[in-house]
Amino acid sequence: MLKKRILFTLLYDDGQFMLSRNFRLQKVGDLTWLQKNYNFAHISFFIDELVVLDVSRGERNLSAFCKTLEALTHGCFIPIAAGGGLRSVDQARRLLRSGADKVVVNTPVFSNTELLKNLSQEFGQQCVVGSLDLKRSLGGDYQILVDSGTRALNSVASEELQRLSCDEIGEWYVNSVERDGTGQGYDLALLDQLPATWSVPIILAGGAGNASHLVAGLSDERVDAVATAHLFNFVGDGLKQARLSLLSSGVELANWPDVDKLLSNSVSNQTIDVC
Repeated sequence: MLKKRILFTLLYDDGQFMLSRNFRLQKVGDLTWLQKNYNFAHISFFIDELVVLDVSRGERNLSAFCKTLEALTHGCFIPIAAGGGLRSVDQARRLLRSGADKVVVNTPVFSNTELLKNLSQEFGQQCVVGSLDLKRSLGGDYQILVDSGTRALNSVASEELQRLSCDEIGEWYVNSVERDGTGQGYDLALLDQLPATWSVPIILAGGAGNASHLVAGLSDERVDAVATAHLFNFVGDGLKQARLSLLSSGVELANWPDVDKLLSNSVSNQTIDVC
């Protein structure tokens, strides 16, 4: 049986890390702030993967993003997924050379299937993460948002997703726009929009505010991983305590019983840098 996973998502905008609430961004701090308030050398023992997304609303600076990604991933032993505005194989290659293990693709999932094929052929299907941003309409149906959440596709989500193929996608990152940043828990109804025939892993995002929300998400058999992007709800030992809570609840996570010893040895030997 495959272990379930906890992902931590960082949102980047022009050199700053952001909080997002319903896709409205609030500046929190730069890389120095992040390194001061988040000891990723420590935290990386309590998450399974790190996701770094360039959510810049203006013109994106890929070179600056790659430099930040290099600093974040230096010495980090967990998988890293990076994306945001990705439109070419060359851009994907630059992200991977900057420390990412996977690339995240959003709008091209619906507008550029040729890019998806090229990414899959070049780097492998397991390297491509498809990102879906879903929002409930006034009528109760869900719509898919693209272009950084500024445009909704015409068809309802369930119909739009039925037309998609998973042949080039290694896993899906499914995010609730309404629950984004609220800390009110995941919208599990999002999962009902996904085709039953999809067999690749599903990452659920949007709404996690505490460990009980992570447990609720991972308790759904359709969910392979949960993600949180809230920098304050899990600050300090928040992610450590959340993982311990999930393990005690019987969630099938990878467990490293000698983490404290590993951390002590790593610090004394200075073998772990900020990832």
